[in-house]
Amino acid sequence: MIKGKRGKREEKRELPQAKGAWPIVGHLHLLGGSQLPHMVLGDLSDKYGFIFTIKLGVHQVLVVSNSEMAKECFTTNDKIFATRPKTEAMKLLAYNYALFAFAPYGDYWRQVRKITMLEVLSQRRVEMLGHIRFSELRASIKDIFDAWVEKKESEHSDKVIQVEMNQWFGNLMLNIMVKIISGKDVGGCIKAMKNIAKDFDNIFDIWLKEHKLERECVEQRKGCQVFMHALISILEGDSKGDFPGFEHDTIIKATCQQLLIAGLDTTSLTLTWALSLLLNNPEALQIVQDEIDEHVGRDRLVEESDLKNLVYLDAVIKETLRLYPAGPLSLQRDPNIWPDPYEFRPERFLTSHKDIDVKENHFELLPFGSGRRICPGALLALQSVGLTLASLIQQFVLQKPSNEPIDMSESPGLTNNKATPLVVLLSPRLSSSMYCAGA
Repeated sequence: MIKGKRGKREEKRELPQAKGAWPIVGHLHLLGGSQLPHMVLGDLSDKYGFIFTIKLGVHQVLVVSNSEMAKECFTTNDKIFATRPKTEAMKLLAYNYALFAFAPYGDYWRQVRKITMLEVLSQRRVEMLGHIRFSELRASIKDIFDAWVEKKESEHSDKVIQVEMNQWFGNLMLNIMVKIISGKDVGGCIKAMKNIAKDFDNIFDIWLKEHKLERECVEQRKGCQVFMHALISILEGDSKGDFPGFEHDTIIKATCQQLLIAGLDTTSLTLTWALSLLLNNPEALQIVQDEIDEHVGRDRLVEESDLKNLVYLDAVIKETLRLYPAGPLSLQRDPNIWPDPYEFRPERFLTSHKDIDVKENHFELLPFGSGRRICPGALLALQSVGLTLASLIQQFVLQKPSNEPIDMSESPGLTNNKATPLVVLLSPRLSSSMYCAGA
């Protein structure tokens, strides 16, 4: 304003906008074609640079594709990008924006985020509920072993069993997430939860009522509280004024729904991509198996406490998150930071990139986001992925169904799905007693 009054003209710097926008729809037609949306954005970045804008309908969208500018967005200008738009869809599906991932930036979001980070998904609680992850994984692995035994007895040969692993991973993560959220076993009614928000609400309402009835149980109060029980305990001491506009029951159901949704697809997809990469790189698979045999052996099952010693497995998981993050990005394929960015090289995380922690603000690799909206469930996801991969590799010989490489093509979606099923041949590599004891 001062410069204007002085009659001086300030040169306005406009960010480049990608060409090809249509009236009303903007660039939406480019993202809805045969090419994957993140590939389209990558091509546009090659043409317009590391920062440019597109139009999605009437909304202008900023596209950033290098680590320095990502850091600016998530640090210096973090607050600007911290809110979320209000839409009619989220109003109907997200308890009137009570799901904190879709809640606008403000007091409510800060309070729920604080509870989630410091209490519900804290390192202490994640470790406390490790027995659930271990027991659900063991039960699912025993199902594979039992199916192998049945096939062996019926066909009188030591053959392998064929398993569609992306479906197996999805079922496993559903079992784990439902158990650590509600303490309940997955029932047939869970299938309904995938349909509409009303079914979500009905199921969570039943679980919430059951947990309130269990509040009188001393063991439940003092024991390993699952997420829903922990939320009841936390919120019972707060006044409704701390969460204006929402009843405590709504907050609990919305938060549990958020945790369930966020913990399913992303983790099972990471497991699917990781196993696909290992099957296409048998040398790396053998290194992981040798590492497990050295640090754990074959006389006991691998546990989460062993993961800190499995450094090559950790590098494999990081390299998977770099190549195939659940939310596809191009930051982690910048050739200026990642030599041979399209190659699977876990060793880079043991040498040149050994200091990168995917849970921290290393802007070269952001599989869990960054800033105020960083994923609060990173620790839970990494523990689940690490234990599942280690257990499968320790307990089974894993093979491709043919000599052809595993298809690594992606399919469009909000998450980075594998376009084709991952079919794997498995046969046990431990003694039979290891699959049955304590099951």
